[in-house]
Amino acid sequence: VQLQASGGGLVQAGGSLRLSCAASGRTFSSYVMGWFRQAPGKEREFVARITWSGGSTLYADSVKGRFTVSRDNAKNTVYLQMNSLKPEDTAVYYCAAAPAGVRYEYWGQGTQVTVSS
Repeated sequence: VQLQASGGGLVQAGGSLRLSCAASGRTFSSYVMGWFRQAPGKEREFVARITWSGGSTLYADSVKGRFTVSRDNAKNTVYLQMNSLKPEDTAVYYCAAAPAGVRYEYWGQGTQVTVSS
């Protein structure tokens, strides 16, 4: 399984970015796909997740209402649409895959998101 995250960058507070996570290597129909982030000096934290099959979603309270996770089955790609970005959203964002939703076993390389005030 390979996960390739992209779409990070520098944006002003209040702006938007869309992250992509391209997955390859197997069939992902039973997987849960997650987004996590890690800011400098902080622990990695959960951001959002989506089930590949049914599209059920879950969000961290800190991003609820601002971020939207979605997937495109045909492209084997998961997205994280981030709106109303805040400086505290600055972090390296990672996508991850959990087979059968049990444990996140596969991780992408991370993409940097920087939000300026």
